[in-house]
Amino acid sequence: MSYTAEISRSNPTCFVFLIDQSASMIDPIGGTETPQKKADVVADAINRLLTELAVKCAKEEGVRDYFHVSIIGYGESVGSAFQGALGGRDLVALSEVADNPAKVDERTKKVPDGAGGLVETSTTFPIWMEAVANNGTPMCRALALADSIVTRWVEEHPACFPPIVLNLTDGEANDGDPTTAASTLQTRASADGSVLLFNLHVSGASAPSVTFPDSASNLPDQYSQTLFSMSSLLPSHMRSYAAQLGFNASETARGFVYNADIASVIQFLDIGTRAAELR
Repeated sequence: MSYTAEISRSNPTCFVFLIDQSASMIDPIGGTETPQKKADVVADAINRLLTELAVKCAKEEGVRDYFHVSIIGYGESVGSAFQGALGGRDLVALSEVADNPAKVDERTKKVPDGAGGLVETSTTFPIWMEAVANNGTPMCRALALADSIVTRWVEEHPACFPPIVLNLTDGEANDGDPTTAASTLQTRASADGSVLLFNLHVSGASAPSVTFPDSASNLPDQYSQTLFSMSSLLPSHMRSYAAQLGFNASETARGFVYNADIASVIQFLDIGTRAAELR
């Protein structure tokens, strides 16, 4: 396991986000006093992450294309979840993403007022994908589409930091056993290592999360154990970052979170998209 390749404009990598858009994603997420719909939490987290990636890669001349991004929704259908000008695109350079949100909302947030209190202020919030929740959970088809995207990517970028696929779901696949598609996806590799597949279970329960486990022994059911078995080992730099955030991630920890709340979704995406240094 390497995962040390520098990421540059001449040697970029890609992120593929697989977003469960099944009917149950309309249910409230657990772990909060004012529950939001799971679909809303996931959509907000992805949109926020895209903004953060664009800021991270912004230089004087504009956003550099260190990353290309794919957002695949799976529910009533399987395909690109980008909306607006990027609708239907399966892989988009980050500079194009930054320049083409489907819309920009005005949102309010509370910030310190300098006197020990909080005050509400408005801020812009770019949106590339909307919350969707209908039909079943065709996870196998989503993984197969991700496989076609990363296969093409590593053929075109053989020395890249390996593509990272992040699957956010709240339900069991209803189109077969996803472990076969996951295993096939993880056979794809660049010279720097195999494609990374991480899985996040978005929960409606208020029970504690199981975060980056190194065994399935504390997972409650066959479904969670399946997602664990599908998940790649966390590379060392991601384990180090997880430790900085207070997680105990051993050398055999996998990129898997079970029973995630809002905070877990955000931290999962943050850790899971920590690639190597940008140059």
